[in-house]
Amino acid sequence: MWLRLWAALRVYALGLAELAAQLLRPRGGRREPALPPQPGRVAIVTGGTDGLGLAAARELARLRMRVLLAGNNTSRAEAAVRDVREYSGNDQVEFMYLDLGSQHSVREFVREFKAKQIPLHVLVNNAGVMMVPRRLTPDGLEEHFAVNYLGHFLLTMLLLDLLRASGTPGRTARVVNVTSATHHLGYICMEDLQGSRAYSPHAAYAQSKLALLLFTFRLQRVLSAGEDEEEEEEEEEEGAGRHDAPLVTVNAVDPGVVDTGLYRHLWWGPRLVQRLLGRWAFKAPWEAARLLALAAADPALEARGGRLLRMRGAGGGGAEEARAHARARDVALQRALWARSRRLARA
Repeated sequence: MWLRLWAALRVYALGLAELAAQLLRPRGGRREPALPPQPGRVAIVTGGTDGLGLAAARELARLRMRVLLAGNNTSRAEAAVRDVREYSGNDQVEFMYLDLGSQHSVREFVREFKAKQIPLHVLVNNAGVMMVPRRLTPDGLEEHFAVNYLGHFLLTMLLLDLLRASGTPGRTARVVNVTSATHHLGYICMEDLQGSRAYSPHAAYAQSKLALLLFTFRLQRVLSAGEDEEEEEEEEEEGAGRHDAPLVTVNAVDPGVVDTGLYRHLWWGPRLVQRLLGRWAFKAPWEAARLLALAAADPALEARGGRLLRMRGAGGGGAEEARAHARARDVALQRALWARSRRLARA
């Protein structure tokens, strides 16, 4: 009881602080990032039928990428595809079913995508759940951990060979992980990742966002070192790792407080705040999607990975590196979570 209350108070206090910072920062109006066209590039956006994912898919399609909306909201699929096509004037938009809470579904998605025999240049790991009551997925995993983190971990690992094959020197493939300032409140409890001993939806959400950031930093270290994590560890011990630019870069983004449907499981007080102030104080999905587009396509970020990014000042001001919590930079914790995740996902 007290654990849940304390976790909730910390999350809401952080949310209010983020809202205040957002209000004090120039917004930049409807100005879109000046990014070069990306014809021939292929992107997957998870959670692409709704909210931030849909807005990000619009931006990538506007850049002339071929965009696949990956999600489990089949009732929204046709309308979402039509929306992105009409907004962008780009017909290379399609939907593919993906349930990140099911490892079988993730594997089926990857199998079907690879059967298309097309490259993959951008993977936007955006889908997620927030503050849901404790529920287990078909694989017996807590839902925040499974959907927000482990499903994306498995998806990325299974697509990594294709991302590597699609990236070239000077034009890397990119992985974009959508995290949150809530990661500052997260802890990784290796003995109870599924929250079976004491569950708080707020703590579980924060843990999943910290896990995604740990994965971001760890994967970039592995990619920068060579073919696999064993090689990276050996080089790190010898103090002489290679410095060749990787063919895949991985960055995380913190889009801020965004007015989406994710808040539907929150206590009625925060939901009321969103209903009354959302359009004024929260970022609109199209506004937050600019950051995802920059992470996916900005030439200024070429070959630059292992960063947590946020929007710089006004909306058209580009991306800048944000401060990640020290726990996210803990190399020992990165390795421990990586090893546990590979076992849990059989990857």
